This record gives sequence, structure tokens and C-alpha cells, in this order.
Amino acid sequence: MNSFEIIGGNRLTGELEIDTSKNATLPIIAGSILSDETVVIKNIPMISDALKMLDILKQMGSSVVLEGNNAIINNSSLEHFEIPKELESEIRSSIFMLGPLLARHKKARVAYPGGCDIGSRPIDLHLSGLKSLGVKVEETHGYINCETERMKCGIVHLDFPSVGATENIMMASVLSKGRTTILNAAREPEIVDLARFINSMGGKIYGAGTSTIEIQGVKKLHGTEFRPMSDRIVAGTFMIGTAMTKGKVRLTNCNSEHVYSLITKLHNSGCKVEVNSDNIYIECNKRPTSCQSIETQPYPGFPTDLQAQMVALETISSGTSIVTENLFETRFKHVPELAKMGANVWVKGRMVFIVGKRNLHGAEVSAGDLRGGAALVLAGLAARGTTIVSNAHFVDRGYENLDEKLLALGANIKRS
Repeated sequence: MNSFEIIGGNRLTGELEIDTSKNATLPIIAGSILSDETVVIKNIPMISDALKMLDILKQMGSSVVLEGNNAIINNSSLEHFEIPKELESEIRSSIFMLGPLLARHKKARVAYPGGCDIGSRPIDLHLSGLKSLGVKVEETHGYINCETERMKCGIVHLDFPSVGATENIMMASVLSKGRTTILNAAREPEIVDLARFINSMGGKIYGAGTSTIEIQGVKKLHGTEFRPMSDRIVAGTFMIGTAMTKGKVRLTNCNSEHVYSLITKLHNSGCKVEVNSDNIYIECNKRPTSCQSIETQPYPGFPTDLQAQMVALETISSGTSIVTENLFETRFKHVPELAKMGANVWVKGRMVFIVGKRNLHGAEVSAGDLRGGAALVLAGLAARGTTIVSNAHFVDRGYENLDEKLLALGANIKRS
């Protein structure tokens, strides 16, 4: 069941509740290492990345029980400081365990993380930040060995507002004695959520969501029950899919502020978008108009995780557009696949050039990464005929039962 088979032409209509965020849940699972007491993470998304993170904890000695969508974690028996290589090589987010393992054991050993191949995604910022906290880092034979006698406090300046580096430094310093300041910190909502989680365990993190984060170290963190935020990328994906199929959908359990950059683009494309509390209503009753120019940026700019889906939208919009990817240099594997479906699209450097066509046609295409796979599914919804998207496992890394949710909204889609 590793392919999506889609017969295009159906409008997406109805109501959908957005799942818990993948990008918030994964560092929170890692952050549970900071406490010896029971931590309950509620309503985690049943996606492969989250389940693999829980498997890593199990193999390191933790107790992990799933009751429905709630993960009950107790790390009191976690004694290992080395992440199992066979698991971390499959999932990029295993690097989030570096910070909490250092805070807990004062040493950690990890292999270079895996995940989607969307560019180099260097972890230099993670390591340089940890070095600023007094961590000795040695890289040998594909492994990163980190050790410190005592985590120092002080100022950590990030050359780039990296989400992962910000989260790792937050977790590494939360049990230190004294105050740590992160300058040029990432401002993504997932950073705020991780701070909320740690603070719910007794941590003292201030300024999350701004470019300056202060961490006042504490001696110990207690257990907690916590529900992570909703997934702004999943919400954005369904909003774009609605626009591509000339549909009308109400999304619940989503924060409109988190996708405001997308809402602005969809407004300019001719879509009707209304927000009310934690609901977003989107309707598109005509062919979208080209956005002309889109550039991915750190939050609150346009998210790189919605770039591929927007490229898919632009291929059927009226007019021409240029999409610039500023964060990851090879995140364009979806472009030649969209061309197989008749899209007039090409890549030059970090830019995608698109001349919109009224219709795409079905084809056999292959997902090369998580968000690119989602974009191909959306293109299949809008195309004439049948589209087969292989390598569905990439999509499963970030979307829980995407086919079932689209089916409930009226799409003609199945696994094959």
C-alpha cells in the first residue's frame, strides 16, 4: 500500500479537524527526557516520524505506552546516552535528543540524522551553540560525541535563526545553574509550544516566539500532561488543496495566525478566507490567480514546508510566478514530477519558474520527500484522469491518514 491512486476532478467540500503538529510533537517527545517523572503527551499524530521517536525512547530504556493517541512516557529508567543508529538514520528529528541527553547525562552520542533529502541541512548551528555552553564536541566516523562536566550558562548567538538549534539549546540549558540567553533565536510557533511544554514541567523559559529567549535553569523538572499545538502545515496543505479543486472547506482546531502568510497569498489568488476563533473557512469558486512571487523565509515569513504545495497551486493558476526557496537548496524534487503531469514549470538555481495552465493531466509520479509528495497528491486532485503517486511512505511521515481525510472531503483517492 505504498501508492496513492487519485482520480481528479472532485471538489473538496466539508469540515475537517486538523491534527496535532508533527513539528511540535517531535521535539516535545525528545524533551520528555528532561524529567524522571511520567509525562503524558496528548493526541499525538499517528505518523511514522512520531512513532519512530517513541521507539528510540523505548530502545534507550524508557517506558512508553500508547493509549489511543496519548503517549504515556516515563524516562526514569533511561540510562543510555547513545541513540540507536538504525533508528536515527531514518529520522531527522532524532537530533532533538542531543540537548536533553546532555542536560540529563552530561554526554551524548548520535549518528548524523536521516530524514528527507531536501538539502544539506547542516547541524553546525546545533553544535556551535552547544560549544558555547561548554560542551566538547568530537566528530568521528559518522558519529557526533558530546560531553561536558557542567553545562555553562551565558549568551548563545545563532548566525541563522535555526528552529532545531534553538530547540536543542533550550533543552540543553534548562537544567543548568544560571541564566542562558539565545540571541537571533527562531520564532516559529513550535518554539513557543516547546517552551510551554517545558514550563509546564517547572521550567523557566521566557521570550519564546521572539528573537531573544531567556532560560533560567532549574534543578529538576516534574511530570506533566500536555497537548501540543495543531499542525499549521497540514492546515495549509488542505487550504491549498481546497483552492486547487475549487472547493469550500471549514478547518477546525487551527490557529489562523500561524498560517497568515498563506492566507494573504490565497486572498491575493482570489480565494475567500474567513477566520473565526480556531476555525478557518476557505472557498474558491473560480480559477486561482497567480501569486507572481513567493519566497520562503523563517517564521513569520512564508514557510518552506508549504513551498511544494504552492508550486502545485501555481501550475494551474492564471498567469506566471516565481517561487524562491531560501532555506533548502535541493527542495525541488516535485518539479520534474509536476512536469510529467503537463505543468509548465522549471528550476533555475533556487527559483522555480511557472507559467500556469488551466489543466494538468494524470500521470505516474513519485514522491521524493514529505512535502513534495503532498504537493503531488494535491496536483492529482486537480488533474484530469488518474494519477498514481508512489513512495507514499514519505507522505506518511507527516500526514496521518491523508487519503482517508481527503476521501471524507469528497476526493476520489485510495491506497494501492
